[in-house]
Amino acid sequence: MSSLGHQVATSVLVVGTGGSGLRAAIEVAEAGVAVVAVVKHTADGVHTAVPAGGFAEPPDVAHARDPWERHAADTLLEGHLLADPRTVEVVARHAAQGFHDVARYGTHVDSRGGTASAGSCTGVGVQRALRARAKHLAIPVLPNLCVTRLLVDDGTVFGAYGFDLVDGSRYLVHADSVILATGGHARIWRHTSSRRHENTGDSLRLAVEAGARGRDLELVQFHPFGLIRPEIAAGMLISESAHSEGGVLLNNLGERFMTRYDAARAELSSRDRAALASYTEIKEGRGSQAGGVWLDLSHLPPETILTRLPRVHQTLLDLQKLDITQDPVEVVPTARYCLGGVWVRPEDHSTDVNGLFVIGEAAGGLHGANRLEVNSLLELLVYGRLAGRAAAEYSARLTGQRRSPAAIRAADGEVNGLLSADGGQSVRGLQRLVRHLMTEYAGVVRDEAGLAAGLAQLDEIEARMADISVHVDIGGFQELAYVYDLRSSVLAARATIECALERRESRGCHNRSDHPGTDPDLTATLLWSPSTGVRREPVPPIPTDIAELMYDVAADDKPAE
Repeated sequence: MSSLGHQVATSVLVVGTGGSGLRAAIEVAEAGVAVVAVVKHTADGVHTAVPAGGFAEPPDVAHARDPWERHAADTLLEGHLLADPRTVEVVARHAAQGFHDVARYGTHVDSRGGTASAGSCTGVGVQRALRARAKHLAIPVLPNLCVTRLLVDDGTVFGAYGFDLVDGSRYLVHADSVILATGGHARIWRHTSSRRHENTGDSLRLAVEAGARGRDLELVQFHPFGLIRPEIAAGMLISESAHSEGGVLLNNLGERFMTRYDAARAELSSRDRAALASYTEIKEGRGSQAGGVWLDLSHLPPETILTRLPRVHQTLLDLQKLDITQDPVEVVPTARYCLGGVWVRPEDHSTDVNGLFVIGEAAGGLHGANRLEVNSLLELLVYGRLAGRAAAEYSARLTGQRRSPAAIRAADGEVNGLLSADGGQSVRGLQRLVRHLMTEYAGVVRDEAGLAAGLAQLDEIEARMADISVHVDIGGFQELAYVYDLRSSVLAARATIECALERRESRGCHNRSDHPGTDPDLTATLLWSPSTGVRREPVPPIPTDIAELMYDVAADDKPAE
């Protein structure tokens, strides 16, 4: 096969069709600029599907007494002062526009105390509205396409190379600008809420290999209520409503242990604190036999569960044949959301590579060391629009199209080489080893010795990757895609561990047992690349008007996603 299998030309290429990718593609199409989106699964796969929650309702719609500055102040506090104040300001200022866009696309949004919500399926509702709008605009979507690398010439992107997972045919996509929107890297942990074969760090790898940098990659949010079983549903999150309605966490002694970690709020504590508490109970031998703790609602009246938590009740009946009106369910801290990502400019999420933009969970800057619940959907709506517009304008300014035959040949040769690989190492076996070491050494709690051991094991895995085998069968070219998943995972794992080693403190979601306190000198961004390793950069100063709103709000009083 050669790279001439399929050639596509467009002004803007969007990689990923979750909420942020679709929002960016819509913006480009509405500007009258040619856009193509590609996705590694079927075109109708649903992303951005959170179990509950919402996004910040803009102050001019709901609460005039709550200016955008209050939203910015809350975000900075929740992020433990590691969020980029300029990025935070952009999201807070543009929140109203994000809300109006969703309404324009047909999503019904309820007003509930300053939060816009489409019921318990907010993410799904927004995703469906975006998909409907993209379909109305006839945005071309190429499904089942695994992008193996971005095509770059002299620091400027000019497209992407990939292959079809079904028939293996190659795709050469020429594009003036590229927007990466494939999510974070939470799948590199054993317990994760990410779907299989997603969130292995594709955007991070593609961007870094093209010449971009990562930022704050040690900052990963763990959710305390992930299911342990069955295997097909491991990591699925139980709705926040389960504990807000009175659910309690128990260890194997039957103790309600959260009262020891947060006497005032117990299970209503912040998610990072609840995850840390559960981790500690498990690590000290007070967990369940399967390695979790128990979320118990059986003390509540059955009618409360059946009327207030019907979806949770039915889901567990379906998955585990478990009746939560009578029995507790095992849960475990679960990798939920990557707070760091690719370094991007706060104005438009452009990167160090000319013409390359990164949005959504793949980008860093907004969240800092913990995430304000309302910001995940807002981020994709705000920066999907801004990056889409910037990519379209970048394309319009170009007077010619770059091409590099050498870059195309290298991408083609790489895939050819992998297809002929017939070594003794299993790609999926190595992937499992990555998830194991990240859970063991770089999970909820880290320390110097464990992180160093994790790096040593990662070195061994990388050495074994030179002897992998790739087999194509009647099921298609999925195993070839697994190779790239593994490469992304290994790069993301190395970046996470190296940054975690550098951050010798405990702050927000980042817990170092050997450095339990917060170090003021580490109120800094950690930038990472394979060539330079980790470098510190000061966090820009917080504007005075926002800083003045922060003094009377305790970060621990704000709910985190």
